[in-house]
Amino acid sequence: MSMIAISNFSDSNFVLTGFPGLEANYLWIFIPFSSIYAMVFMGNCMVLHVIRTEPSLHEPMFYFLAMLALTDLSMGLSTVHTVLGILLGLVREISLDSCIAQSYFIHGLSFMESSVLLAMSFDRYIAICNPLRYSSILTNDKVKKIAIAILGRSSLLIPPVIIRLKFLNYCHPHILSHSFCLHQDLIRMACSDIRFNSIYGLFLVISNLLLDAVLILISYIMILHAVLAIASQEERMKTLQTCVSHICAVLVFYIPIIGLTMVHRFGKHLSPLVHVLMGNIYILFPPFMNPIIYSIKTQQIRKRIKRLFQFKGT
Repeated sequence: MSMIAISNFSDSNFVLTGFPGLEANYLWIFIPFSSIYAMVFMGNCMVLHVIRTEPSLHEPMFYFLAMLALTDLSMGLSTVHTVLGILLGLVREISLDSCIAQSYFIHGLSFMESSVLLAMSFDRYIAICNPLRYSSILTNDKVKKIAIAILGRSSLLIPPVIIRLKFLNYCHPHILSHSFCLHQDLIRMACSDIRFNSIYGLFLVISNLLLDAVLILISYIMILHAVLAIASQEERMKTLQTCVSHICAVLVFYIPIIGLTMVHRFGKHLSPLVHVLMGNIYILFPPFMNPIIYSIKTQQIRKRIKRLFQFKGT
């Protein structure tokens, strides 16, 4: 984007980069992106509907899956207006307040998804390692408390670093490197002291994403140890099958985060388009894939969805 074009924007607003070099193809790019967002909304809404209407799915494992679907649905809603708005030529800039709000929701929902995946690993650990005590340990009351803890952890730890963005002095060109607002993008444009944001932001990543990943890994080491103690090979495979969906969801969440982090840290020589695409993969890939994973790999949901479409077809 030329300096002349940039000068047309308000000094208090930020320019959304979009997809650099592909501006002439925005209408064509709009088709796959709008389709992906539609799949995100329909897929996660279907998972929520199936869990709500099927009494046999009213148990902890599926309550956690409903939390995951709600988180993914919210992530799509937090970015759809800027990404598709850019592609349609309706959005070219975003105000500081809107940018801060979007950053809060994106990062908060990322931490929430990580927390839900950790809770789901705890659920799998109890189901496999303490099956006789499963219903007494994970009661509905316990699940509610876990849900409140997840919401509190994800929403209350972030405000200090996000609110601080409001009081920074932004003297560098107000050009965001993505189609939406991320914390690291905003502090890159600040001329104020950003040590608090850098240190506290690192603390949040370590205490949320990294800690959750380590605890999930530990839970699966313990699960694997318990599974190997089962004498029957058939029973081992049957037990491990109950974890496949969750393992796929964990990989779908953490691989894009690792990829985006590597691109930000070591990919300064890469095309800006690579950064934009990695950012969109980080935002859209988990919400898009999770309903597909659980619809294919979870027998109860697969059967319920099949019955739902059969009923509509009659």
